[in-house]
Amino acid sequence: MIDIKSGWIYGFIGIAIFSGSLPATRVAVAEFDPVFLTFARATIAGVLAVALVVFLSQKRPEPRDLASLFIVAFGVVVGFPLLTALALTQITSAHSIVFIGILPLATAIFGVIRADDRPRPAFWLFSVAGSALVAGFALTQDLTASWTGDILMFAAIVVCGLGYAEGAKLSRKLGGWQVISWALVLSLPVMAPLAIYTSPATLTGISQPAWISLAYVSLFSMLIGFVFWYRGLAQGGIAGVGQLQLLQPFMGLILAATMLGEEVSWPMAAVSVAVVACVAGAKNFTQAPQVSQSALKDGSTSR
Repeated sequence: MIDIKSGWIYGFIGIAIFSGSLPATRVAVAEFDPVFLTFARATIAGVLAVALVVFLSQKRPEPRDLASLFIVAFGVVVGFPLLTALALTQITSAHSIVFIGILPLATAIFGVIRADDRPRPAFWLFSVAGSALVAGFALTQDLTASWTGDILMFAAIVVCGLGYAEGAKLSRKLGGWQVISWALVLSLPVMAPLAIYTSPATLTGISQPAWISLAYVSLFSMLIGFVFWYRGLAQGGIAGVGQLQLLQPFMGLILAATMLGEEVSWPMAAVSVAVVACVAGAKNFTQAPQVSQSALKDGSTSR
């Protein structure tokens, strides 16, 4: 039997982990080239993923699953990390975080297209309202922001929504951590050589915060967070649990203020608080997903 409540709990844990991604990326790109950072984090996570699937004797994905795994890799292993890293060379993490408010809507739309999610009509009212609050704030509050950074962030949201929905659909069959692990494994033969090729001439002088940030985005943002996130989406529903992403700006802004010393204005906080109400409303108008029994077995979905 599917435990919808557990799906929301897993999803919340995943979002809490992801909320540190943009602030950590902001710190890392101050000293690492954003292209190298993208390839390095995927390589580190990919090596760990290989160890996981080998050590736990996981069965290889079926050929018919490979297309979905490549879509996941394109969206969340390469696309989102690269585009956000490039964007964060142009804008602050506080400004970039508000774009995450659009991600639930993108995830829900791709959930309908790719995973046959069918939330009730009222759900879309709350989802659109939450996204509109965040998008409106992004367009009106920071007139000094770089349009290049904004465009990159918007592109990142689109490819990430696709990767989330595709991965959640496949997680119903394979299990959450297996999906991200196999996506990383498939990416590794490309990511590792590119990481070496784009690596800086010397790593001396790189500060400890930059190394810690690289470790965070490699271990937590690229792997551990997805263990919880994909399982939450699979159990609780892509469209519904996906609305938890509206909380990510609120969490991320707190981190940006406390860890990076970035200014967080009262309108930023007000928008973040307002979207909490949208999450609560959307939760009441989602439907339970169909999850295969094999994906719910302990061997498939346990950490």
